[in-house]
Amino acid sequence: MQTINVGEREIREAVTMDEAIESVRRGFVDLAGGEFEMPTRTALRDGQFLVMSAHHRSTASAMFKTLSLNFQRTPAIAGTVVWSETGRTEQLVADAGAVTTLRTGAVVGVATDLLAPSDAGRLTLIGAGAQAPDQVRAVHAVRPLRRLTVVDADTRRAQALLEALEPELPDVELSTASDAEAAVGSAEIVCCATNTTSPLFPASALPARVHVNAIGAYRPTMRELPDELLADSTVVIDELAAILEESGEILHALEAGALTKEALTELGTALTATDAAYGERTVFKSVGVAVQDWALARLLAEKFLP
Repeated sequence: MQTINVGEREIREAVTMDEAIESVRRGFVDLAGGEFEMPTRTALRDGQFLVMSAHHRSTASAMFKTLSLNFQRTPAIAGTVVWSETGRTEQLVADAGAVTTLRTGAVVGVATDLLAPSDAGRLTLIGAGAQAPDQVRAVHAVRPLRRLTVVDADTRRAQALLEALEPELPDVELSTASDAEAAVGSAEIVCCATNTTSPLFPASALPARVHVNAIGAYRPTMRELPDELLADSTVVIDELAAILEESGEILHALEAGALTKEALTELGTALTATDAAYGERTVFKSVGVAVQDWALARLLAEKFLP
């Protein structure tokens, strides 16, 4: 068995955000079509260690990811992604940190392209951590930005993020903020990428017409969005079983009676719907599922395996 190792720099050089978005989009369509065997991920030590896997039936390919999360260290995400195919003697082992941030950005790109107003160009990003750069890149890929506001309790971290992204956003108005409630008031798209345990803003702070992505909370104890927003929005999720296992905001809203399971639409289903109608406010909630990692690993396999 030959193993091909792919590091963060190689991943970044090989895969564009447009490619990642399209691959993740196809993956979710296949998920809706029953093409995947995908167990709910294993979470150890309250989510500090995660194990994920997915098998794509029609290609006889599989992805296995193990990673550790520690927001007090740099990098916060560390681990490996392994790609294998039946009948092939080569396997690919990739850096899980780069794959995770890229695939999380990509799914936000897919959801934003589906749900955000076609003319939306004002993004407020809450959280300037490891996931933040690819959140911006993904939204910009599908809704070219006119303005970007980064909210973080550490304004120096927010400013550092803007300085790093500035060469990629030459015509975008850039600013930082420390008050999330005020910063979302004029946004057309909001991305939440934090590890908070309580809502970041009240629903009343948002404009009537807005799309919100929430990807930071991935455990039942974590919660970025208020019940009132979920009750008053079209809510699209990555995958129902994973959401009911891990999404603190969805579980809280269900328990409070602000939301029903019937009101939740899986992303793959939404992508294949022919007569979908969405309200003025839309929410995409993701805890991250293995099909996203499979989609990125497949791209890498196509580029790096002989």
